[in-house]
Amino acid sequence: MNNETLLKNLRNVPDFPIKGIQFKDVSTLFKSAECMKIMVDELYEMYKDKGITKVVGIESRGFVVGAALAYRLGAGLVMCRKPGKLPAETKQKTYMKEYGTDTIEIHTDAITEDDVVLLHDDLLATGGSMQAAYELVKDFNPKKTFINFIIELTIEGLNGRAVFPEGTDITTLIRI
Repeated sequence: MNNETLLKNLRNVPDFPIKGIQFKDVSTLFKSAECMKIMVDELYEMYKDKGITKVVGIESRGFVVGAALAYRLGAGLVMCRKPGKLPAETKQKTYMKEYGTDTIEIHTDAITEDDVVLLHDDLLATGGSMQAAYELVKDFNPKKTFINFIIELTIEGLNGRAVFPEGTDITTLIRI
């Protein structure tokens, strides 16, 4: 899609969180009412006929658009968080990131076999955090699972899509 307004409002932060990383800061998209409307409207159009019953927002930037999209789709919101942030019983996965390891978890009662799930996060780079979230969600055996990102980095060596099984439904709003 590569909407020009979204691209124009996206901030690049060099050497964050470590030297050599060119961080794509979506907070500049979130603070713009026009960008929020564009993102939610475009995602709604992509998913309005898919029967989505739960949107899983990945900590923490995935919560922002994930919540707005869940509301618009008439779906529930499930938070996929770092350990110790969810108060009830959880399942968790540890994964590799571009610059270290991390762990995420979901409440054990968050998703049922009757759900159609859309996993949402801000950025696809190596795919580690979303792969872990995808595996967590698949453990619940939902009817169908979709994956979405605001941004996909297509820089040589990243290839985040490759970590998902062939045929996984993955969409993005911006490819850089």
